[in-house]
Amino acid sequence: MKNIKNFDGLYFLPLGGSGEIGMNLNLYCYNNEWLMVDCGVTFTDEVGHDVIMPDPKFITDNKKHLKGLVLTHAHEDHIGAIPYIWEQFRCPLYATPFTAEVIRRKLIEVGLLNEVTLNVIQLEHKVTVGSFEVEYIGLTHSIPEPNALAIRTPKGTILHTGDWKFDPDPIVGEKSNLSRLKEIGDEGVLALVCDSTNVFEESQSASELQVQNSLIELISRQKKRVAVALFASNVARLKSCLVAAQKNNRKACLVGRSLWRMYEISKNLGYLDGLPPVLKENEGAKAPRHEILYLCTGSQGEERAALSRIAKRTHPRIRLESEDTVIFSSRVIPGNELEIFDLQNRLSRNNVHLIMDNNKNFTHVSGHPGRLELKEMYQLVRPQCLIPVHGEYRHMEEQAFLGRDCGIPQQIVPHNGGIIELTQEGPKHVSDVHSGRIALEGSRIVSLSSQHIQDRRYMMRTGAVALTLVIHKNGKVDEPFVSAVGITKDKQESDLLREHVFINLGESLRDLNDADILIDEKLKETCRRATRKATNFIFGIKPIVTTHVVRL
Repeated sequence: MKNIKNFDGLYFLPLGGSGEIGMNLNLYCYNNEWLMVDCGVTFTDEVGHDVIMPDPKFITDNKKHLKGLVLTHAHEDHIGAIPYIWEQFRCPLYATPFTAEVIRRKLIEVGLLNEVTLNVIQLEHKVTVGSFEVEYIGLTHSIPEPNALAIRTPKGTILHTGDWKFDPDPIVGEKSNLSRLKEIGDEGVLALVCDSTNVFEESQSASELQVQNSLIELISRQKKRVAVALFASNVARLKSCLVAAQKNNRKACLVGRSLWRMYEISKNLGYLDGLPPVLKENEGAKAPRHEILYLCTGSQGEERAALSRIAKRTHPRIRLESEDTVIFSSRVIPGNELEIFDLQNRLSRNNVHLIMDNNKNFTHVSGHPGRLELKEMYQLVRPQCLIPVHGEYRHMEEQAFLGRDCGIPQQIVPHNGGIIELTQEGPKHVSDVHSGRIALEGSRIVSLSSQHIQDRRYMMRTGAVALTLVIHKNGKVDEPFVSAVGITKDKQESDLLREHVFINLGESLRDLNDADILIDEKLKETCRRATRKATNFIFGIKPIVTTHVVRL
């Protein structure tokens, strides 16, 4: 790795969000100064962590060179890690009003508001952060105030798109500032760092207004209660649902704490002006079935979210009954299929009618650009180099091919931890630094590559056994106490395991000399091997084994 003091050119370094969708954390360097763009999370993990984040070790080790963190918009995969890892690098934050308010509330929850310098940047304005001049350029997305960033340095200008689309009829906020994008293209753009999520979609992403009109029509057909499942952070969809309720003479009721948070912020900043007030859960529960529209979190089948609790009939106030309807106004995030299908099956068993986004019903639209929009962005910006991000490798490779076919002279596909030098001659990979994933585990942050997490993954496949061996002073060995977790299904199997462990252990102890029996570590290893051998013989698995030696 190059010494940090030798980073005197212009560089791009992703620590998250390249080769994956979500968990965005990108770094730019000029003249030995670093600028961070976004700091997000993801939520999918097989060992049960609620929040997964990029490991910021590289920039934490060099935090004296970090001048600021600039946020593109307020989605969790772009800002969600701030409350958990900001203390590791402690730099100023820069965000437009909506994003800043979402962050402010997060900082209050973790007690950091008074420690963080949170700079509010007005829409379409510029800010100087160290050696970087950063200009905010308004785009459209599913949340207010999504921004591309024009990052200017003496070595060249980088346009970092964040999440975006070109929606001609946005529900919240203004249309994308196409004229400013063209002006920046006229000035010259060294590199375009661009969202790859929807690169396989041939057409342009549909407008949110189309979804709004579809929801109005779908809800008009229903005679009983209607619930819409949506992402809490999709403020455009929230507004569409409120309009649909108003058009159908229904009262909207919000169900889910995160949905209320986004509603309050959006209303306070004027993004929901002209709409009637919403009901609280206890008020909605009293409304006639044909006059209520529930807006619910939990579209991905999250166990503790509102819709899952309603489906399990454990929600304290809200009920859905036969002939009621649930409209899923969201996409299926890969990895969540089983949870979503389980949720839908529970609702169906209660004779609740389900409406999903498909060729028959139009209930969701993406907030990311299809190929036609990507081509339009290329024509406006005309970069020398294209750097695809925010996608799996198949997405990023495909966008690199698309950029080449559209005449962009250079393309380079990044990977997390790979430093790319940006020059007028072209981009090149120059070094690699540490990257990885960390997770919030209770009240602590842990590395997902740590031994205890690897052990946990292994235990998910094989279970675990704890063995306690009591040895008396006269050399007598008691029958071991064996406790198995996730292996034996009944007392009969438990007794069988204990019997075989005792037999194997007796044979192993006879092979030890008197000196070895006095050494706890050697005795523990003998117990471990005997236990794994017995478990493998009976069940065909080799579990994690913990041994304890008690000497009397």
